[in-house]
Amino acid sequence: MTVADAHGHDEAERWPFGVPRTPTMSIGSALSVLQQEFPAVTISKIRFLEDQDIVCPHRTPSGYRTYSQADIERLRFALAAQRDSYLPWAKIRERLDELDNGSAGVPAPGARVVTEDGELSATVTRSRLTAAQLAEAAGAEEALVVELTEVGVIGTDAGSKYPAGTVEVVRAVLELAEHGVQARHLRALRSAADRQIDLVEAIVAPVRSHRSGPGSAGSRARAHSLATDVADSFARLHSALLRTGVDRIV
Repeated sequence: MTVADAHGHDEAERWPFGVPRTPTMSIGSALSVLQQEFPAVTISKIRFLEDQDIVCPHRTPSGYRTYSQADIERLRFALAAQRDSYLPWAKIRERLDELDNGSAGVPAPGARVVTEDGELSATVTRSRLTAAQLAEAAGAEEALVVELTEVGVIGTDAGSKYPAGTVEVVRAVLELAEHGVQARHLRALRSAADRQIDLVEAIVAPVRSHRSGPGSAGSRARAHSLATDVADSFARLHSALLRTGVDRIV
């Protein structure tokens, strides 16, 4: 199945627009670029994302995968969405389709893969949003972003910017608002999430301080992978508990 068959339009029309599509990188080179921002990513993970229709690399006559800068950007988007928002792959594909179609309100990652003097490099700063940018990306009023911040549901970093994953939080708040749920009602959810994060941190701590040395690239990668897996388990447990509770009340 071709990219045009899968997505209803040609590869040249897919997001990111205006980014070079000439395949110049082997899968190993692509891995090296991505690992600057996502230390835990592996060649197997890149191939998995291809299986998920996130990216469709070029194949040489010998069958080897080669990647363009546009391919790297799509991979970055998917990896950041899974890392920051714990989105399922179907939802990530949906977001990419929105980007492909030029839909408004869908935030693009801030970092770009660039070529300087023929050498590949990549910025490693995660995308951060101002209150106005967050409101626009989520389709909300800026006043709601301010209110959610004031009640502690969302928060900024030291630079007064919001993580890109906060967009999904605000979108979920908007959906709940349609049922009369107000920002102040969500403090308990924020507190519960913080307690789960504390548990994740306690589970990950021994891995992070493994004998390979605290802060080493290997220990960070293993800790990140473990933290992601544990967080996914918490998310599934939370969903299961909610579904079980709904079954009792209806």
